[in-house]
Amino acid sequence: MTDTARTQPTTEPTAPQTVRRVLQRFVLPVDRDLDVIPLYVDSEAAVLDADRDSIGGNRSAKALNKAALRQSTGAGTSMRGDAILGRHRLRVDAGTHLSLGTYFNGFAAGYWRRWTVVTDIRLTVTVSGAGAHVVVYRSMANGRSQRVDSQTSTSHERTTFEFDLSLIPFQDGGWYWFDVIADDEDAILEEAVWDAEVPADRAEPGTVTVGITTMNRPDFCAKLIGQLGADDEVRSLLDEVLVMEQGTKKVVDDPHFAKAEASLEGRLRVIEQANLGGSGGFARAQLETLRADRSTYVLFLDDDIVAEPESILRTVTFGDLARRPTIVGGHMFSIFSKSRLHSYGEIVNRYRFWWMSPPSVEPDWDFGARNLRSTRWLHRRVDVDFNPWFLCLIPTSVVREIGLGLPLFIKWDDSEYGVRAQAAGYPTVTLPGAAVWHVPWTDKNDALDWQAYYHQRNRFVAALLHSPYKHGGRLVRESFNHQVKHLVSMQYSTVELRHQALEDVLSGPEHLHRDLPVKLGEIREVRASFTDSQLKSDPDAFPPPRRERPRKRDDQSEIPSRAAQLVSAGLGSLRQLRKVRPLSREFPEAVVPAMDAKWYRLASMDAAVVSMPDGTSAALYQRDPERFREMLRKTVEIHQRLHREWPLLAEQYRSQLAEITSEEAWSETFGIAPEVGE
Repeated sequence: MTDTARTQPTTEPTAPQTVRRVLQRFVLPVDRDLDVIPLYVDSEAAVLDADRDSIGGNRSAKALNKAALRQSTGAGTSMRGDAILGRHRLRVDAGTHLSLGTYFNGFAAGYWRRWTVVTDIRLTVTVSGAGAHVVVYRSMANGRSQRVDSQTSTSHERTTFEFDLSLIPFQDGGWYWFDVIADDEDAILEEAVWDAEVPADRAEPGTVTVGITTMNRPDFCAKLIGQLGADDEVRSLLDEVLVMEQGTKKVVDDPHFAKAEASLEGRLRVIEQANLGGSGGFARAQLETLRADRSTYVLFLDDDIVAEPESILRTVTFGDLARRPTIVGGHMFSIFSKSRLHSYGEIVNRYRFWWMSPPSVEPDWDFGARNLRSTRWLHRRVDVDFNPWFLCLIPTSVVREIGLGLPLFIKWDDSEYGVRAQAAGYPTVTLPGAAVWHVPWTDKNDALDWQAYYHQRNRFVAALLHSPYKHGGRLVRESFNHQVKHLVSMQYSTVELRHQALEDVLSGPEHLHRDLPVKLGEIREVRASFTDSQLKSDPDAFPPPRRERPRKRDDQSEIPSRAAQLVSAGLGSLRQLRKVRPLSREFPEAVVPAMDAKWYRLASMDAAVVSMPDGTSAALYQRDPERFREMLRKTVEIHQRLHREWPLLAEQYRSQLAEITSEEAWSETFGIAPEVGE
């Protein structure tokens, strides 16, 4: 070795530079709405439900546990509204114990562990009041909790505690949270922040273009715009808020609009266009975002939601720190019962090609009855295939690579996009702690009204694009079964719309852009000729029910067994060919509430007045044997053809996907000039 070599200085590897970044802030309801308090602060004890291993495989035991799971664990304690001192300040009365292990204030560690570059976090809590105890807990994926650390203030002045916490134990899920316990005097939770050391190149938050599609909901839409502008932190992330105005009742004419517009300080643009449905509105937002070429993300929001503004900050932060470009969405609570969680993640069953909640998820969950710390299933991480577009953040880089949404008008555009992104290597994460309040799907009638066309057509289009099965798995058979159910239920308008949907599918992908602005008018014209689609709100619009011979037993409240339903299916189908009872042409045989309007009940009737799920109206259903025969024949022919032609049809749709979702195709549909160079 030479002297020169011996004297050369050794270079130590340079440690990667990091900066500290806020991940999540402690928040309280914007308007002190007591209905949503359980989502922010919990005054109840934790009573964890039974572990599945202790229940075992016995069917009766499982059923009993399911029932017990829905029972309220609350003792009736409640927090007064005057304890909320601001958006980030909370009073804890002397001698009381409040937990922040809640939907909006717990930290969903399992999601950060799986999907982001964050490995360690720090919780900083500031309290005032002598004897204020701050206790930190963590849960495992099976819901069991452990005490992690605690500190107690000794001064009446503001005291700040820091807790360094690891994300390593959260492979399958789990949360962090903290409780505040006041001693002999009131304590004030002044603020709390979860932050982390992150790579320096991720220090600056990404920016957002918000896309809102609106159609005759000016009041909701104007208030939503105002929510975006009212939060300084949210406003700082916004490049532009785009409102795609597709209705006749304009958002600009709403009394709240001027103030909402001013709050965004020049960042609002209203784009008027034809009614192209949600897909036309959100695709326009994608296109405008790409053309502006300045935003990291495009964020979709429905026009009829109430948002928790902190959700926008959290989805952007999560997206910034994700391991790879990731679509980040939020959950949906009912706007009518605000502590009820309606959607907690969505997957697509590839065999049926149907959207659904993952198997571990319990639908319609009421946090007001059973809190997060008492609910085992909420601690397991839920992985999804897509996020509905009521709150969905999409990286602009993903849009550039996989294209814009499909021209589907409504239904399946969001789920198809998530599946398409997933196939390209871009996951979707539905992030706990990010949510909106929205009208739940269960309160709508979209499987039977004009939207039935889009449900049917778009599901088949998505399956043709992405189903791994040669003939679409179970989809064709399931579609046929549903058609028969609608037929024996006298829902002839729905059957006809679903026929048209499948005929359009068979015509190939060329019809998608062509039909986008005109199809809705055609659908409504078709439905107008069917009595089951003619809704009337006046209770006296229909004759009173009458039968020549009343039923011996007419209990419609019980759900029949599966075996009984199979018998009903056979007998109900056969009786559709018999002559109708003459009196049923003048009088309905029954008035059937929406919750009882199942096919196995309607199949035994010749006429019925059936109410709609939203409770606003009803329609007259009348059995028609000739129409039944013709529609059944057509149903058989269409489904045989679908099964036979599926492989070729799938090849056509897949080969044209890039063109259909391109900027050029959408620009032509919008009637706007392509950019120079396109």
